[in-house]
Amino acid sequence: MIESQISTNPEQTWRQKAVPLLAVAGAVILGLLLGYFLPAEFNDFPEAWNLHLREPVDAFQDWVIGNRAAHPVFVFFFEPLSDAIDFGLRRMEGFLLALPWPVVVAVFGLIGYRLAGWRVCAWAVAGLMFMGLVGLWAESMQTLALMSVSVLISLSIGIPLGILASRNNTLDATLRPFLDAMQTMPAFVYLIPVLLFFGIARVPSVVATVIYALPPVIRLTSLGIRQVQPEMVEAATSFGSTSRQTLFKVQVPLAMPSIMTGVNQTIMFALGIVIIAALIGAGGLGNVVLKSLQLLKVGQALEAGLAIVFLAIVLDRISEALSKIDFSPIDQPLLPHHEPTNLWESILEKLESASQVAPLALAGFLTAIGKKPDVPSGQAFIRRYGFWINSALLLIFLFILALIPDLYVFPDSWNIRLSVPVDAAVAWMRDNLYRIGDLPIGTGPFSDFVTIWMLDMMRALFRDALPWAGVVLLAGVLGYVAGGWRLALLSALSVFGVGLLGMWEASMDTLSQVLVAVIFSVVIAIPLGILSARSDSFQAFLRPVLDTLQTIPAFVYLVPVIMLFNIGRVPGLIASVLYALPPGIKLTDLGIRQVAAEAVEAAQAFGSTYWQTLIKVQLPLAAPSIMLGVNQVIMTVLSMVIISGLVGGAGLGFEAVAGLARSQTGRGLEAGLAIVLLAMVMDRITQAWAAKS
Repeated sequence: MIESQISTNPEQTWRQKAVPLLAVAGAVILGLLLGYFLPAEFNDFPEAWNLHLREPVDAFQDWVIGNRAAHPVFVFFFEPLSDAIDFGLRRMEGFLLALPWPVVVAVFGLIGYRLAGWRVCAWAVAGLMFMGLVGLWAESMQTLALMSVSVLISLSIGIPLGILASRNNTLDATLRPFLDAMQTMPAFVYLIPVLLFFGIARVPSVVATVIYALPPVIRLTSLGIRQVQPEMVEAATSFGSTSRQTLFKVQVPLAMPSIMTGVNQTIMFALGIVIIAALIGAGGLGNVVLKSLQLLKVGQALEAGLAIVFLAIVLDRISEALSKIDFSPIDQPLLPHHEPTNLWESILEKLESASQVAPLALAGFLTAIGKKPDVPSGQAFIRRYGFWINSALLLIFLFILALIPDLYVFPDSWNIRLSVPVDAAVAWMRDNLYRIGDLPIGTGPFSDFVTIWMLDMMRALFRDALPWAGVVLLAGVLGYVAGGWRLALLSALSVFGVGLLGMWEASMDTLSQVLVAVIFSVVIAIPLGILSARSDSFQAFLRPVLDTLQTIPAFVYLVPVIMLFNIGRVPGLIASVLYALPPGIKLTDLGIRQVAAEAVEAAQAFGSTYWQTLIKVQLPLAAPSIMLGVNQVIMTVLSMVIISGLVGGAGLGFEAVAGLARSQTGRGLEAGLAIVLLAMVMDRITQAWAAKS
């Protein structure tokens, strides 16, 4: 079997590779010939076919504005809902800001320690302290309040829906396309209809965040309950449990790891939309990043971006620890027992002997660290509640300490401003790296090369050289080669739909930018992924870099890039590449590492060299994972389309941003739907190719 994996028929392999390539090349050549011989008016999508979707949408917007104060739908539904969300958000924000900062830090540290030990406790304390040290404590609490309310609403909707979907196949099948659309559609598109019904404030930010963060908890709740072993359900039923008892006493507890993973993903999704939500008045850290972007203050944007990163790490580690707790009906200790060193053992023995006459705090301390002191029976509850007793004593002490005026609010004298050295470094790079001496190298020449020889040429190919019918034909051929007639029809109709929306030129501009960014990302990601798979030390070096690139808000990339490359398409391209590299590198690394060791050993036994083994065995067997990485790269780049529109990138991103900024809801909705159609085509084709690899 191993020999069959590493030895193939050369003629059959050539045909398998040549036929799809010839089909695609033929479609491109045919399209170019059509563009050359047909009159110029046939190149552009016919204006007469434009559906003019924006006109009824804009008319509906005018109706909403005129009837918001009197129509029953707004008076009895949207306004009360908006008031309820605003009430909860204000109370949560007021509560967090009213707490003394040492208490907030201690609470997160204690939760981290209780759930996962000292390491997560240290991350929680360090992360929250960083937010205060850079002078962003209030903004961080505002962001945390927005996330808390959004996540609570998402869970209150998502978990019941997930439970219902797990018990009803019809509902599950009905929800699936909606969840697919919610996860595929760029988050920016949610803001357009939300603004229409809720106005501009923090409430629409919460609603948009809920829509964006809802799918993972629904999916994982349904999946977790469906994966409960049927024997467990049958055993509960045989003991006389009703359907509801079986659900809440057997299925839900056993599915809790999957449900809590959904909670973790919901939290991370909610944090991912923080900056985009700031565009419509969310405030908090996202607002700091946006203002820094407008004023080109790189250091200030980096401080806020790192604060978001630390908040993401803290919430991720805590929610991940929650997903690992055993929620099954059998009682389990929350944390595993850790054996201390011999010196520690001797100290604990003395403390245990003293605990017979020790006060509550000492006995509680011993219980919290895993020791059971020999206490009188009247104090038996200390063994169970020792951690909570000590936590309460610590928080009371911190509340008393916070009565000192200088400690209630995070002291300004403790601030460490990273912005000064960062701004100085960026200014130096701007002045010295734009052009290095008299040589044709530097950020300026690189920007000119990418613009003239890549972006402009790719845009000219799709927008000018290929007629619209040729592009539709090419999409259909790619769909057929990847997945057959059904995918071919879906791809062709989706691209045709972009023209019906009146967004053909903008879509071809965006498509050219996406393809160039994907080429850059793949050329960088696959070699780095191969190196990472072949070297554990290089993988360890890359891991924190990739985690930072994946966690830091994409907006933060734009600020230094703009300073180095000026406004235009190139900053958006570079930011897209940086944001898309992590999934490409990680999935290439994973695919190569998962190649069976026996296949590699067999190739080496047949005399294959290092490079022959890599090219002829490991890369072909890792192709599904690598193609999945390419799929994720494409989707990540597409998610940056809107952000690129904020810094001068043309195409659909500019159309969506202009529609939002000028209250042209129809224009923004047309651009958003065009982005969704392009994303769907590219996602389905690359997924089908990954499945065939």
